[in-house]
Amino acid sequence: MTARQIFYTGRVQGVGFRFSVKQLAKGFEVLGWVQNLADGRVELQVMGETEELEEFIEEIQDSHLGGFIRETEIHSISLLENTSGFSIR
Repeated sequence: MTARQIFYTGRVQGVGFRFSVKQLAKGFEVLGWVQNLADGRVELQVMGETEELEEFIEEIQDSHLGGFIRETEIHSISLLENTSGFSIR
């Protein structure tokens, strides 16, 4: 099990980005959340088995959302505690 914190920069707010990420998450065995940040970025914190997690992150980029993303910043983080399912914050 591994966890990542990802910051997406671009036209990622006001375009259904968080909702679309949540919908994509339904197709993967991942847990976590996605939220808008005050500086205009979107933050994703997600955990799952390494291969599943990497496929989910790749799917976000390969989906229609990729057109809104200008920059992606990925960090390894500690496993998310007390997290079940996938939510929008």
